[in-house]
Amino acid sequence: MFATAATYPPSAPRGPRSPCPTGSQTRLRLVAVLEGARRKTLAFGRRALGLDVPAADHTIAVLHRDETEVPGLDRKELVQLDRIRLLGATGTVLMAISALGIGAQPVQQNPTSGVRVLGIFARAHTGSLAMCMIGTVVVVLAWLLLGRFAVGGIGGAPLHRLTRSQLDRTLLLWIVPLSVAPPLFSNDVYSYLAQSEIAARGLDPYQEGPVAGLGMDNVLTNNVPNIWRETPAPYGPLSLWMGRGIAHLTGENIISGVWMHRMLALAGVALIVWALPRLSVRCGVAPVSALWLGAANPLVLFHLVGGAHNDALMLGLMLAGLEFALRAIEDTHPFDGRAYVLLISGAVIITLSSTVKITSIIAMGFVGMALVRRWGGGVRAVIVWAAILGAIALGVTLFISTVSGLGFGWIHTLGTANAVRSWMSLPTALGIVTGFGGVLLGLGDHTTALLSITRPIAAAVAAFLAVRMLVATGTGRLHPVGALGVALSAIVLLFPVVQPWYLLWAIVPLAAWATRPVFRVPAVAFSAVVSVILMPRGADLEVFQIVGAAIATVIVSVLFIVITRNALPWRGQAGVSAPSQAPTSYGVTS
Repeated sequence: MFATAATYPPSAPRGPRSPCPTGSQTRLRLVAVLEGARRKTLAFGRRALGLDVPAADHTIAVLHRDETEVPGLDRKELVQLDRIRLLGATGTVLMAISALGIGAQPVQQNPTSGVRVLGIFARAHTGSLAMCMIGTVVVVLAWLLLGRFAVGGIGGAPLHRLTRSQLDRTLLLWIVPLSVAPPLFSNDVYSYLAQSEIAARGLDPYQEGPVAGLGMDNVLTNNVPNIWRETPAPYGPLSLWMGRGIAHLTGENIISGVWMHRMLALAGVALIVWALPRLSVRCGVAPVSALWLGAANPLVLFHLVGGAHNDALMLGLMLAGLEFALRAIEDTHPFDGRAYVLLISGAVIITLSSTVKITSIIAMGFVGMALVRRWGGGVRAVIVWAAILGAIALGVTLFISTVSGLGFGWIHTLGTANAVRSWMSLPTALGIVTGFGGVLLGLGDHTTALLSITRPIAAAVAAFLAVRMLVATGTGRLHPVGALGVALSAIVLLFPVVQPWYLLWAIVPLAAWATRPVFRVPAVAFSAVVSVILMPRGADLEVFQIVGAAIATVIVSVLFIVITRNALPWRGQAGVSAPSQAPTSYGVTS
């Protein structure tokens, strides 16, 4: 039997067949597609770089507002200021005394070893630790109370503001005890001494570590932490050039060497105190506000002064150079010979700061973009000023590296500190936490592999944010001081290694520009918390000693606050300051 043929519905009527596209039509369509893609890519790139941005209140500019002048302190506040000043001085004295026992005392040539009165602190570690912790908390509390008369409360302006001379005297009083105390919170100054002695002996500190250059039994080597005894110097040639001069003067006398390096740190702090208020006036910020957050900060007192870190000199030179450059860019009309002298001087000083630590060279980019803004913008102006400033930076660096005889080995040792895994670094913390999670899941420890991924990604993000801030400076959306601070904030947070004093790279320049609570509150909180939780480096402390000292510190601090609740301005004062005329704002030159 045969199957019947399948029936199909009639096909739908066909319309007229469209002609096949010609080659010219295909090319036109392709060109249109490529042009659309180009426009979208260009628009995305302009938006990403900040060339096409929303209104100012939706950008990073929300961190800033101009501050206004307010009257000076009244009689009651002057009495409170004297008490706050004495409170902070008491705290720094306690820290200085406790450093005789738990500070970063030298292993050899310890001046308190065997001395009846002074040596007792080294034998009473728990008591010395409690004294240091109490002193630390007291200084932080005094700094916060001083902020009442500098920046006011959270989100508000002070009713009355202390004068510049009152803040300067307070800062000097707090610095003096720490400037004569043994090093605190860090042993890095002993690495400075060893690396400087290597250079003084005619060896290359960028090739030889303390053990190879000085020998295992050398007195300077014995004071260097074990992790750095085999590593070459990671610092710039200017830092080691000055250190070599100190080594020639002091030889292997550790105490004299430490004090000489502390003098360099104090010189850096003095430059910060000189430059910061001048930069703040350019940004419309009260100099006292900037100095309170950027110079009287406990991180400055404890680490730049107490720890004698060369970051103080780097920051001071960078800010001073930036001030000279901005005098040329913002204060000279027309741009005459004096302006060129100021500009070149500023560029030279900034480059000198980068030969202490390379990070500060980024300030040169913001000087360049401010110049581009001054000269009307455009790609040609960017190229011209990049070439001029780049030539100055290259020339100064070549001069320092050549005349010092240290060469260019420092370029290859910049990543030496990356061996440390710092909990304050976001990419490092992310890699460590993820690696630990892999261990818990039985996948093995892949922390090193994860760090090789997270750190380059973080570096790329930091570079992008820095470029965006450069563009914001060139387009006039941000003042170069503020843009520099934001870029350094990104670098610090995304740096492979973050030490507590690295936070000052961002806090100090931003103190001259960022005034909103969204910046000041985290900056104050970070400064206070990090200052309090760090332990001194001079003793091997047991857990029970740390717990006991912490309990004693809490008890003393609470009792002190209760006793002084009416004598010190723990609470904001009621009322308003109502002068007969509206207060004027601090001058802004651009």
